[in-house]
Amino acid sequence: MDRRETERLLSAIGDVRARGARAALATVIRVRGSAYRREGAHMLVRETGAWDCALSGGCLEPAVADAAARVLAGGEPVVLAYDLQDDSVWGLGIGCTGAVDIRIERLDDDPVTRAWLGVLERAEPAVLVTCLDGTPGRLLVHGAGGTIGGLSDDSLDRRAAARARERLREVLAGSGTESIDGRELFFEVALPPPVLTVFGAGFDAEPLVRQAWAVGFAVTVIDPRDAFLVPSRFPGATLVSSHPETFAGRVALPAGGFVVIMNHHLARDRESLRFALASRTAYVGLLGPRARYERLLSDLAADGYVPAAADLARVRSPIGLALGAETAEEVALSIVSELVAVRNGFEGGALRGTAGSLHRSAGRRLLARS
Repeated sequence: MDRRETERLLSAIGDVRARGARAALATVIRVRGSAYRREGAHMLVRETGAWDCALSGGCLEPAVADAAARVLAGGEPVVLAYDLQDDSVWGLGIGCTGAVDIRIERLDDDPVTRAWLGVLERAEPAVLVTCLDGTPGRLLVHGAGGTIGGLSDDSLDRRAAARARERLREVLAGSGTESIDGRELFFEVALPPPVLTVFGAGFDAEPLVRQAWAVGFAVTVIDPRDAFLVPSRFPGATLVSSHPETFAGRVALPAGGFVVIMNHHLARDRESLRFALASRTAYVGLLGPRARYERLLSDLAADGYVPAAADLARVRSPIGLALGAETAEEVALSIVSELVAVRNGFEGGALRGTAGSLHRSAGRRLLARS
């Protein structure tokens, strides 16, 4: 789940807890073929039958809510398979070509659950490992080290923890099932939101920041003009007032993050580009035509700075997908579309003619795990 959906789920869980009510948590644990959501997607079902968040475009939710009511009554978790192409079952003419397995469990208040919800709240890297064969026990593996809880035995705990940490280091880290020692386990991966740093707080940065925040990026806006750094212009973003000469002390570019440079000022764009290329950020996008980028590189070379070819390979110029964008909103859509594609390991081309899964990337995500 992206950060926005995680926040909605946590808010719903907080509401249930505050009311002293019961609820069940439904989680997609396996997808075969094409489906609306991927492994790790959640839906909270309240004891009233209402639900929060979604696992499909609307076709699965009533059936999952009915199954959740039975889990709340009986207490034992279940794994249910839903074949979306079987219209004899659904009778809706959905026409999907995939199938999903969904685990439904009662939302308890045990130490592992509390720790896992804390991980999600703080946006920390971690993996929750659950046995799918009905064996009680779960193992929470923190990315920074340490575990909470346990599975059926110490040997399985050690192997599961090692595999969980391997998953966190993978370039395309994600949730999924695996078999270890003949036991089927579900690894639910939690990662911090991707970081987007925007150099420039002009009017066209507003829709970019708004759209990027809406799709789950943690956004920071850098500009030396305090009058432009107004929270109402960039809700949800971190605002940093900094001239290029103070970047080193005031601006942090995390490894694997994203940078968009849109100062509309040659000198600031040049120094922003220099600063970004000297970092371990994975994506550097520069607003404007290719000729402007080449001028910036010439100016840097005249100043004695010639970036390595590997660093230049991270630069997207012109930035964005080819949408024919003109307005600030359209340009923002073009840029954010490319950001999402790169985050998910896709090139961003049209889906027309795609026969396989729409969620499985043939490429590799650029984000490096620090």
